[in-house]
Amino acid sequence: MARSILRPLVSLVLLTALPVPMALAQTADAPASDQKPDQTYAVHGQATLVVQGVKGFASPYTGDNSLHPHDTEETVDATLYLGVRPWKGAELWVNPEIDQGFGLSNTLGAGGFPSAEAYKVGKDNPYFKLQRVFLRQTIALGGKAVTLDAAANQLRTTTTANRIVITAGKMGVGDVFDTNSYAHDPRGDFLNWSLVDTGSFDYAANAWGYTYGAAVEWYQGDWTLRGGLYTLSKQPNSEELGTNLRQNEIVAEIEHRHTLLGQPGAIRVTGFRNRGMFARYDDAVALARSTGGDVDLAPVRRMQNRAGIAVNAEQSLTPNLGVFLRAGTTDGAIETYDFTDIDRTIAFGGALKGKGWGRAEDTFALAFVNNGISQNFQRYLAAGGIGVLVGDGALPHPGDERILEAYYTYRPVSWAAATVDFQHIANPGYNRDRGPANVLGARLHIGF
Repeated sequence: MARSILRPLVSLVLLTALPVPMALAQTADAPASDQKPDQTYAVHGQATLVVQGVKGFASPYTGDNSLHPHDTEETVDATLYLGVRPWKGAELWVNPEIDQGFGLSNTLGAGGFPSAEAYKVGKDNPYFKLQRVFLRQTIALGGKAVTLDAAANQLRTTTTANRIVITAGKMGVGDVFDTNSYAHDPRGDFLNWSLVDTGSFDYAANAWGYTYGAAVEWYQGDWTLRGGLYTLSKQPNSEELGTNLRQNEIVAEIEHRHTLLGQPGAIRVTGFRNRGMFARYDDAVALARSTGGDVDLAPVRRMQNRAGIAVNAEQSLTPNLGVFLRAGTTDGAIETYDFTDIDRTIAFGGALKGKGWGRAEDTFALAFVNNGISQNFQRYLAAGGIGVLVGDGALPHPGDERILEAYYTYRPVSWAAATVDFQHIANPGYNRDRGPANVLGARLHIGF
């Protein structure tokens, strides 16, 4: 049964009425010339409401982690981005946030879950979280002068094309790695988890998508090298983060920026290695058979590594049209830890601005995803096991998840947008006996 959306609507209205002037996002002292100085502080904010509903679909049986037909849910979040420059080249950011709501089926039932605005923790009443607290230091190394424009979690800064950027604190791994201009922001573009990030990238995170750690980026000409070290959650898919680096993730990425036929593009290759108390699916199945008990990962967890690699490309074809491609794979013999149940993935799509039909700030976008899991994972699910998000209690007929997402964003003013979104999910939870599920959604977003 759908939960009431009155509370999130009230929250959204209250945020729009907050007496926080947009001028706070600007430098305190306006310059005499056209060149703007580096910002010394900034305040930004956003609020996003997402409502999604799924129609009826074939569902001959269900398990603890199944996607359920005939469901409607909503989520709302409101965030402040508070930044200050403590010294030259440094930025300190704090992101307090209020969240409320549930994803469909309590954010369960598909590896490519249909809303990245739905966290793994759902609550009826609004609650407070301090999602990010981090320090960023930019060290200029020379080359052409560049200005980094003011944005949420970015003070306007003049630096050089060649530079080193160090970020440390509480953050999202996706703040630094696996970024993409067309598919990386569920508050502004695609909603599906496996479009916002590479589905097989099991990045360190708590149930809200954040972790503790540090990253170093080295920009040199058209290239960037990135490396990061982060703490995993205490247990797979849990709310609490580890307090040390005994269970950790190392991420490395190389990016090349280029111009093709006069239009910008980029290619990124990202690798990760997670080390922690992980289980092998086949060990859990073997233990259950030998004891006659339920299949369970916890008794067979031991310290080991899980690694993966991904390719992420984007290319502008015209000033109004851009395309992207993501593909990745990981060790599917070992359980997923912090992100979602996807062992291999390929996603591609594009976004078109509405200049051609007289709506230059509007966007129409379309993307396709194919997600798969290993035979080891299939055997575990067939024996009645559950993963991070999937598990129907049985899996006699496994198959890849195939997802189509399309959205249209109407932007009447620069600070507000309304989006209609449609997703078609074939074989949700990698189960050919269930689905396809058609998910219709709406998103309202404001920000300054």
